[in-house]
Amino acid sequence: MKTKHSKTLLTEGVIWKQLILFFLPIAAGTCIQQLYNTVDGLIVGRFVGTEALAAVGGSSAQIINLLIGFFVAATAGSSVVIAQIYGAGRAEDVRNAAGNAIAVFGLLGCVLAAIGFAASPAMLVLLRTPADTLEGAALYLRIYFAGVPFILILNMESNMLRAVGDSFGPFIFMVAGCLTNIGLDLIFVVLFQWGIVGVAAATVISQIVNMSLLTLRLLRTKERYRLSFHNFRLNGVYLANMLRLGIPSGLQSSMYAVSNMVIQVGVNSLGTVVVASWAMTSKTDGIFWAVSNALGSAITSFIGQNLGAGKRDRARACVKQGLILHFAITVAVSSLILLAGRPLLTILTNDPAVRETTYQMMLYFVPFYFLWTIIEVLSAVLRGAGDTLRPFIIISLGICIFRIVWMGTLFLYFHTLFVLCMSYAASWFVTDVAMVIYYKRGKWMDRSGRILEK
Repeated sequence: MKTKHSKTLLTEGVIWKQLILFFLPIAAGTCIQQLYNTVDGLIVGRFVGTEALAAVGGSSAQIINLLIGFFVAATAGSSVVIAQIYGAGRAEDVRNAAGNAIAVFGLLGCVLAAIGFAASPAMLVLLRTPADTLEGAALYLRIYFAGVPFILILNMESNMLRAVGDSFGPFIFMVAGCLTNIGLDLIFVVLFQWGIVGVAAATVISQIVNMSLLTLRLLRTKERYRLSFHNFRLNGVYLANMLRLGIPSGLQSSMYAVSNMVIQVGVNSLGTVVVASWAMTSKTDGIFWAVSNALGSAITSFIGQNLGAGKRDRARACVKQGLILHFAITVAVSSLILLAGRPLLTILTNDPAVRETTYQMMLYFVPFYFLWTIIEVLSAVLRGAGDTLRPFIIISLGICIFRIVWMGTLFLYFHTLFVLCMSYAASWFVTDVAMVIYYKRGKWMDRSGRILEK
């Protein structure tokens, strides 16, 4: 019996239709998350102040992206195991693998919470956090880290549902979490005037609400992946496969964070206007990255289920149609960003210098987004096949290390905004070539069988 949220079979039907139907709720959820981040920033900046905004979004955000981002990305890699087992029709193994994953990331979250709580002040000092925001940033991080176990379980449960083809359930619960967070921000920050404590508490409580709803969904569903409490235990076989797939995904996320920190140093060297403009670009093109990541997530689940079911031809067809779909979305979104860029910037900032510099950056970035299409789709395909190590190596060298070397050579010599921005397009092109060469070799498809071995 199927519940009203269920769209679980990605192994049947017209590929492009199934892919779009599965992708849309994920894309909607990521866009809502982007919107929530903007609203959250407005509430903090307006009702708490600039120092609080810097404490929440400065060094604190870098630490969260580096440490917690590793484990969140690892949950996505681990869900490939569930997708392939589900595609193979092994219901009991799906339940045991999912329960194992939730238990593992819950325990890892507890360890990370303890480390983060104790080490937050030292990490902030290491990043040379300004003295006037250090105390507030440490307080925010400590409260945030207390919620890390719930955040990791939440992400694992969301990825597990997507792995079995249900993208609508996580979307609904994400909306509930975002609305809860905004509501609590208004109560804690605006009404009670709790400042940074209110901001952090609202975030943690909303994550707990989201996680609780997802857990109830998994415990009460009538689908064959329904969990019971005896499934929440460690299992060496599932754990080994999940770590094999999850760790490279987590390391890839951390490499991105490190390279972004290096680039941020270069941005800082170009002056205050460039720093402000660089931050502004995330608000103008965030929708592209949200939609791109959503499509990548959908393709990973699609490939995982179909390879698990032994439908290799269908998996190969998904690659071609996924590339076409992503390219079409990229052209549409890129055109929208460029057309709406100037009017949007007029709303977002009153500084003409920041507006002009931000739009100049958009011209350096947006026309080259089509290069990202190949990286997103092929890396998603390889993850779905259970091959996460090779994409990690290719992307780490072609994007992360390449940009660090670029910043230490070309940017140091020329030291212009154009050269800094071109590090992105150049790294995408180099990585495209490497990804296509590896994909064409075809050995990645044979790796899926290793997941299904008991």
